[in-house]
Amino acid sequence: MHAEGHKTHRIGWLRAAVLGANDGIVSTASLVLGVAAAGADSRSILVAGVAGLVAGAMSMAAGEYVSVSSQADTERADLARETEELTTNPAFEQAELTAIYVKRGLGPALASQVATELMQHDALGAHARDELGITESVSARPIQAAFASAATFTVGAALPLLMVLIFPAATLMWAVSGSSLLFLALLGAVSAKAGGAPVITAASRVTFWGALAMALTAGVGALFGVAV
Repeated sequence: MHAEGHKTHRIGWLRAAVLGANDGIVSTASLVLGVAAAGADSRSILVAGVAGLVAGAMSMAAGEYVSVSSQADTERADLARETEELTTNPAFEQAELTAIYVKRGLGPALASQVATELMQHDALGAHARDELGITESVSARPIQAAFASAATFTVGAALPLLMVLIFPAATLMWAVSGSSLLFLALLGAVSAKAGGAPVITAASRVTFWGALAMALTAGVGALFGVAV
């Protein structure tokens, strides 16, 4: 007998963390490159980057909280409706659960027995899992998602800003773009490893879209001579 290392329980916080870190790197690096391409000095670039970090982290936290809260509200409403139906019409709910198991491959007699035993053990849990698709590992957690996004956005955004502090204005664009692509590739690899996904595919995907965003923003900054 061996323990199976499934990764599904990480979906909630991992999605928010990867989104936050990716957004932090891409948006801040793009902002820095856009301002630098417009000819701003290092101090102005740093101020713009810090402002972008603070605004972005708060936006990520608020956005994740509102979004995931809406999901949680929907889950609670579905569970409340299911609780009422289990109270008012348990026979129908048992038949409904039986039909679900028949569709999944059980014979009618066995499906009925399984539904009966699960209804006796935890009727709401059985219907939440098998009818509604709500499980503990993927249920909405707004506060966790908000903190994960804000924290990882801050970490991600700090990386390009560190390059602004280290490198002079003359080499800043190359330093920020090169280091940010490296950070994005590492982020893709780490998130893929944590989620049990292919590392090269994830790293390539994140790096490609980050490079595109930075190139477009730098291009706009150079073309119009304004920060974007």
